Amino acid sequence: MVMSQANKLKVAVIGIGNIGSAVATNLVKGNRPVIVADRKLAKAETLAQKLGSLAQPSEISAAIKEADIVVLAIYFDPIKEFLKQYATELEGKIIVDPSNPIAPAENGGFKKIIDENESAGQILSTQLPKGAKLAKALGSLGVASLASAAFQQQEQAVLFYATDDTSINGEIEQLIRDSGFEPVRVGGLDQSIRLEVFGDLHEFGALGKTVTVTEANEKL
Repeated sequence: MVMSQANKLKVAVIGIGNIGSAVATNLVKGNRPVIVADRKLAKAETLAQKLGSLAQPSEISAAIKEADIVVLAIYFDPIKEFLKQYATELEGKIIVDPSNPIAPAENGGFKKIIDENESAGQILSTQLPKGAKLAKALGSLGVASLASAAFQQQEQAVLFYATDDTSINGEIEQLIRDSGFEPVRVGGLDQSIRLEVFGDLHEFGALGKTVTVTEANEKL
């Protein structure tokens, strides 16, 4: 079912780094209005100016209040503080977490900063503000592929997602489609580890590349 723009929930992207910029850019390409916010308002204003009339810059608190879906394009550790700081504004919102719990390793590359068997999605699911619903999404590709593989001709590339609350599946799938990808749900948040760096469904894990729906179904 294709939703009209009037029926689509309002989206805010918080954090205008590489991931946040790519997500906001893709949404605008997909004709989806987006609120962009950052601790430095000037960064949000610069990106909005570049993206045009579908992008609206905002202070973080105001962006959360106005949006129905809040994409937290910030590092994993700061997200935990963010959920506390903006607990009131985030009540009842759909929160999208694309984060990866990693840091640069001493010998180059990256390492996990949580237990090997833990996932960012599961940890954050225990810290949600009242009534908020969490989706692990928009993070199963690296930033370069997130930008370059969006809106592929013929068969679109996949972005995997995980949710415990299936009532938000339709909204998350629409968000992913408006970003130029095909959504594939892998299950509940206990599957988040598969979508994070080193996981079997992450580009920088066993997957090793972007995949189409046909290829994704073989992996599942």
